[in-house]
Amino acid sequence: MKTIAIGSFFVLFAIVAGMFASPAFAVHATASVSAPQGTSVPGCETTNECFIPYEVTVDVGGVVTWSNDDSAAHTVTAGSAADGPSGVFDSSLFMAGTTFSHTFEAEGDFPYFCMVHPWMMGLVTVQAAGADEDTHDDSMMDGELMVVVTDSAVKGGTQVDLEFGELHVNYEITATQNGEVILQETAHAMEMTASHMVDSVGSDDNPIDVEIVSLGIGAPGEEDNWTGPVGTVATAKVVPEFGTVAMMILSVAIISIVAITAKSRVIPRF
Repeated sequence: MKTIAIGSFFVLFAIVAGMFASPAFAVHATASVSAPQGTSVPGCETTNECFIPYEVTVDVGGVVTWSNDDSAAHTVTAGSAADGPSGVFDSSLFMAGTTFSHTFEAEGDFPYFCMVHPWMMGLVTVQAAGADEDTHDDSMMDGELMVVVTDSAVKGGTQVDLEFGELHVNYEITATQNGEVILQETAHAMEMTASHMVDSVGSDDNPIDVEIVSLGIGAPGEEDNWTGPVGTVATAKVVPEFGTVAMMILSVAIISIVAITAKSRVIPRF
């Protein structure tokens, strides 16, 4: 069977920060923060999404740029609504569609807020240049998971085979066709391989889309001790190339050719 896709996904903290409001460590020289649409109304503070990402990290000398993607004017003011401005930086009022940048020259944590809409809060962490270089290799290993997806047609459906680069991968597999979910399972791969059956057969015009989402690596029931990446690690379009059904069709075709040849006593030249 042909290999449909090989997915190798690095969990990029900058992306996760935008979705789950956790620190963004992908680039330390610069960082970008957005004040998204609708933040002038209370509510975004409940999910730390008044500034996205809520927290960014840069090295000493790094530059953070805020963009006002809302329809209202905002400020980016160091300090907090409770204690007031700290005086480290202040954008003053900057309008929708404009940006404000600040260069950080000292290490530390720098909370900030909007003076017009005080529920809007964020945090900049400034670290020494290269502070995380010693652990970079290990973190990348923890954030990488290789998944190979292959498929084969079987009677009445498709078998999706997975090959992982690690043991004890906990994952969720979702298969959709024509926008409809035809398979969704949460599983634990004790070995480095696993198989799932889909009650459908893909085609070039109507493929089956498969997504593998890592939930962590570790023993079932011990979620607190799971390691490795969490998130999508592989996607594939499943179109069986030459499965059992195709073999049956080919066999019938060959038998027909032989029968016609025997009846006509004409030997075709191949």
